[in-house]
Amino acid sequence: MATTDSPETASKYPPRRPHEIDQCVDRFLTTMCDTSRRYILELLASPQEEPDPVIERRSGDIARLIGLSAATTSEHLRQLSSLGLIRSRREGNVVYYRISNQLVARSFHDFLMALDSYCTSLRGNNSP
Repeated sequence: MATTDSPETASKYPPRRPHEIDQCVDRFLTTMCDTSRRYILELLASPQEEPDPVIERRSGDIARLIGLSAATTSEHLRQLSSLGLIRSRREGNVVYYRISNQLVARSFHDFLMALDSYCTSLRGNNSP
């Protein structure tokens, strides 16, 4: 979310990165706030130790694995594609999807693992 700062604040605290990069990061984070889109990205992201880093899945398989209708899954895939996070290729009537940037996929996977650990520790600290 963008905020408007006074000229005094803006001069005291310059942006850490160019505005266009901040916008890209914000779009990524907004898109990934949806659980289904996170699940899709996780399905397509391969673990670092795999010899072949490219995993392709058919759109119908993705829908089945995350438990959504084909139409809903298609919309999520469209949003991920519009950000450039995934690519598609068509073979006849079948569309295959894969991650377009392995570095982003690995970083996202690492980020989720860190959050899993963090949330687990919070849950453990809040136990009676």
